[in-house]
Amino acid sequence: MTMVLRSGVMVSLTLQIRRRFMSTPKTTTPSLLSFRKPLSHSIPASKTTNASSPLSETLLFVPPGVLPDEVNDSMILPGSNIVVGPYAGDARIKEVEFVKSSGRAKDCPRDDRPEFAILGRSNVGKSSLINSLVRKKEIALTSKKPGKTQLINHFLVNKTWYLVDLPGYGFAKAPEAAKMDWSSFTKGYFLNRSTLVAILLLIDASVPPQKIDLDCANWLGRNNIPITFVFTKCDKMKVAKGKRPDENIRDFQELIRQNYKQHPPWIMTSSVTGLGRDELLLHMSQLRNYWDQ
Repeated sequence: MTMVLRSGVMVSLTLQIRRRFMSTPKTTTPSLLSFRKPLSHSIPASKTTNASSPLSETLLFVPPGVLPDEVNDSMILPGSNIVVGPYAGDARIKEVEFVKSSGRAKDCPRDDRPEFAILGRSNVGKSSLINSLVRKKEIALTSKKPGKTQLINHFLVNKTWYLVDLPGYGFAKAPEAAKMDWSSFTKGYFLNRSTLVAILLLIDASVPPQKIDLDCANWLGRNNIPITFVFTKCDKMKVAKGKRPDENIRDFQELIRQNYKQHPPWIMTSSVTGLGRDELLLHMSQLRNYWDQ
């Protein structure tokens, strides 16, 4: 259902959601550490048999409604650390429509529908992932030229929630002024968007961990913005003198563990093979249904 609440109530509920689903960085100031009390739990999954997981002992993301000692293998989504709880519901995408492009956060739709924003380094596969999720070609603009998306693009799904395509970061050829404008209006969206349920932060699993991705994750954490790591291009095979996607994911997670007390939810995907598509949508459904209760 669509929420229609007074502004003050909406902001209060959003802060509650962010406290409960946010994994807290170790680098956060003490005041924010005491302010943020996540309902999700990170527990070792040393006894799980999830063969798709790149870690033999991974820290699970346990959503609201599930006690850590209740978790078993059947509740863990393949290729992820995400536990399925009672808030998971119908994850099918029946219809999707482009609504608008906004150059400023304050110009985004204001109808109180919950939304998930897709963020990532340029050429990480944002548009391809959106097209894969909605199973429609060219719903999002795909291009061989990184940095093509320069606006905040809202897509309405099932007339009840939004999928938001944000500009990619780290596009080296963009003019310096454009980089500053992008940084300003995108950060404004993160900090002021009361209907934002979570950021889907896309990480290219075909390459080693990138400092810019880690910096972005830490900035989102410090600002109390919930994230899910979505590892893309997991179908890529090992290249000469390179590592497999699962090895790159393991390296990335080890670096994240240095800064986070609780590991954020993560999932492996491929827009080519469809890996992780249904699982990611199910994860989003339980976050959305908890937000929209």
